[in-house]
This record gives sequence, C-alpha cells and structure tokens, in this order.
Amino acid sequence: MTSNSERIIIFDTTLRDGEQSPGAALNIDEKLAIAKQLARLGVDVIEAGFAFTSPGDFEAVSRIAQTVGTENGPVICSLARAKKDDIKAAAEAIKPAAKSRIHTFLATSDIHLKYKLRKTREEVLSIAEEMVAYAKSFTDDIEFSPEDAGRSDPEFLYQVLERVIAAGATTVNIPDTVGYITPSEFGALIKGIKDNVPNIDKAIISVHGHNDLGLAVANFLEAVKNGARQLECTINGIGERAGNAALEELVMALHVRRQYFNPFLGRAVDSEAGLTNIDTQQIYKTSRLVSNLTGMLVQPNKAIVGTNAFAHESGIHQDGVLKNKLTYEIMDAESIGLTENQIVLGKLSGRNAVRTRLRELGFELSENDLNKAFIRFKEVADKKKEITDWDLEALVNDEIQQAPDLFKLELVQVSCGSNASPTATVTLRNPQGEELTDAAIGTGPVDAVYKAINRVVNVPNKLIEFSVQSVTAGIDAIGEVTIRLKYEDKIYSGRSANTDIIVASAQAYVNALNRLYGALLNKQKQQVTA
Repeated sequence: MTSNSERIIIFDTTLRDGEQSPGAALNIDEKLAIAKQLARLGVDVIEAGFAFTSPGDFEAVSRIAQTVGTENGPVICSLARAKKDDIKAAAEAIKPAAKSRIHTFLATSDIHLKYKLRKTREEVLSIAEEMVAYAKSFTDDIEFSPEDAGRSDPEFLYQVLERVIAAGATTVNIPDTVGYITPSEFGALIKGIKDNVPNIDKAIISVHGHNDLGLAVANFLEAVKNGARQLECTINGIGERAGNAALEELVMALHVRRQYFNPFLGRAVDSEAGLTNIDTQQIYKTSRLVSNLTGMLVQPNKAIVGTNAFAHESGIHQDGVLKNKLTYEIMDAESIGLTENQIVLGKLSGRNAVRTRLRELGFELSENDLNKAFIRFKEVADKKKEITDWDLEALVNDEIQQAPDLFKLELVQVSCGSNASPTATVTLRNPQGEELTDAAIGTGPVDAVYKAINRVVNVPNKLIEFSVQSVTAGIDAIGEVTIRLKYEDKIYSGRSANTDIIVASAQAYVNALNRLYGALLNKQKQQVTA
C-alpha cells in the first residue's frame, strides 16, 4: 500500500458534485470562498470543478488552483470525461496549483455501455487505458473512476482497474453512482478489488457514493474496513438527487469511533491519533458557509451540524446532560467549532475590534469588504443591543457574498393588519441606474412585497421555496431568509439577513432575481457571439 495507508484521505467534491444540486449554482467568488474554507478545514483534495464544461467552470478551477493550491495546501483536482479535449482543459486549469490531479471517468456497467456509450467492453478497456496514459502526460497524480461500478460485472471491473493502474492511475475510485448498493455489498466489492486486481497495491482505493437510500455514509465506513483509503464527500451531503456522503458525518464517525476503526488501518486499538487530517473545529463554520452560499438549508435534525444536533428537550435527557454530558452526548459541540456564543461587540465597538473578531472567526476581508461589513454592523448595533458571533457571521456573509448587483433594493414599505389588505411599495434601481417604484396587494406582507418587485423587474419566475430562520434567540434576533425560484428548468437561490424580516425577505428575493436575470443576460450574450 502507499504511505497514506494508515489514514483516510478526504476528497471534497462540494464544488463539483455538490454544485449539481438544483439551485446550488455558485459564482467564481463564492467558489473561491468555499475553497479557501475547505483548505482551512484540512481536506486533502478539492475537486474544484469540471473545467471543460464552460468558460466559467474553467476560470473557477484555475483561480482556485492559483489561490488555494499552494505548496502546503490541498491537491486541486478537475474532473474530465475520458476524452482528450476534456483532459487537456482539466490539465490547463489545474496548472497553477503546486499539487494537481486529473480525475477522469468512463462507465463500466453493461447498462451504461449499451444505452449511454454504445460501446463494447473491449472498446471501453482500450479507451480507459489510453486516456489515463494521456492524462499522465500532464501530471503524475491521476484518478480514474469506472462510472456505475456498483452495477458493473466485477470480473470486467477488475480488468479495467488493472489496465488503468498499469497506464498510470494512482487512485482508483469506486462510485456507487445511483445510490443503489448496501453496506455489506460495498464492503465485499472493495474486498474483491483488493483480492483480484494484481497491481492494486500501486494505487489508492477511493469511494464515491450517493445517498438515494440513505446509506452513503454507512457504505463508506464499510469500505474503509475493507481497504478504501480515500472518501469522496461533500459538505452537508449536498449533491444531485438525494446528495452525496456527508463529509462532517464521515469525519466525526471516524473521530468518535476511532478505537473501533484503528485496527482496520493497522493501528493500535487505543491510538488517539486522528484518522483524517481534518480540523474538526472548522466543521460548523464550513457547513454554515456552504449553506449560506448555496441557499440549501441544513435540516434541524441533521447529524453533526443540524441546529438540534446538540439540543435536549426531554427532561430526563436534560437532567442527565447537566450532571454529565456523556450521559446523552457522544461528542462535544466544541469539537466541531460550535462554541457557546460569546457576546463581544456592541454599538460602541470600533472598526478594529470588528476586524479582530472577524479574523478570529476565520474571515480575512479586503479593506472594501471590511468597510461594507462594518457599516452593516453599525446599522444592526443601533437596533440590537448585543451582537453575537453568529450575528456577526450572518451580517458578513450577507454583505460580502451577494448575488450580481443588477437590480438594487432602495426602499421597501408595507402596510398590513388584521382588518387591512397587505400592501407593499418597493423602489428598485435597475441595471441602467434608473429608480423604479411600484406597489401591490398580496395575501400577506411578504407576498405583497414579492408581487411589487415582480412588477418592477418583470422577469417570469415561480417561487418554490421560502424559509425563515432565526440566527439567535430573542425578540431582536437577526432573521435569515432563504428563497428558491424556478425559471424554465433551472433553480436560482437568494439569501439575506436582517433584524427586519420583511427587508430580509425583499433582499433575498432581489438576490435570487439577480441570479436569474444574470443568467438570462449571459445566455443572450452567448447567442449573439454564436
């Protein structure tokens, strides 16, 4: 095996597979912000995107490679089909990284060969071998995935893996592409590969899996027991359909139960050494960042990072936890970076105090972003006596991670009551700089606001999700609003935070509309250039 045989490599694909979640599309700056946080988290490999698919994806991968792919940073990887143009684009995009990887894939299941590829097994063997060798001409670190491995004939899978390893693949990834396999089956598949691929000792076995049956994390842990040493996962488990194996669940399972997993990695049972390189105290912050930027909320009862993960309602549980946390908690909230909220700032706090606290929370802001964040801080501090870390985080995310600034909300005013028709007046500044005002009546104040905004923007859309969450407790809590709009077959998300929930709702809607409108403008530009 390799020098990594005694620990688990964490391969994060939030920026590639995770972004395939409906409505989770990210712009380049947002991808870069997540990549920087993934580096702080300590992931070993960042799959930064699929460079060939679009100029935007190529630029995102390239900027991440240049900015985050430092000598002491993670490996920067780009996905590529087993085609020369894909592989060449991936190689070019990751070139700025100190450590780079090309991840190429080709389906191996009979159903994919027959209906998708329309190729024979012999043709697939030849293509896989040739394309891995071609990728090897650009970088030494090559990963190969036999797509739909979970439904492939094992004997044919063994042949493919042997050939690609001989051609230069250093990692072979076994994907459960459709989320169909069960833990015992996945474990047996990995064991079969170890036992039947003669040169498997020259490559790291990786696993990738979807959560269609809710088994992704369990499948991966069984794979670890049978020899898998790289886990491909996403923050909050986001991804297409039911999502991917969740990074935070895998990492904490290996952390909390390391005495159980130690022997499978050749360690002493009582070894306290970490099984991954992840800084677990960065988990909660990373989860929040990804949730905020993608607009995909974390369900309250989500393992590890849900708001209820460390909450106790039952009197018996509360009594036990007060006496000793171990009675009903298997890990500390502090271990994932979820500390007791410290009230540190108020309206008299200065710019330097805010900058210092933001740095402690992991935010490295430019002077321009700091200025914007400080203005928002002062506005909220005048309304809210005490500013907590969570409040500060919400304000910063809201201010510096906005959607394209095409339409700008200048004014929102509502009138409503038990015996009145909810009425809203809004003023927006359009991309040409003109101020436009309109009013509407709705079933409630937010509905009235959205109808008024629609009259101004005049972009057809369907609101499919509206969610409000309180950042902290109390009557003066900051409210976070997340919405998702649908236009044709695509979903666009928007988010905002404010002590006034109506203002937050309006801004979130404008943010989503700006993403939609920006996409329409880009489409028009592409049609003109074509």
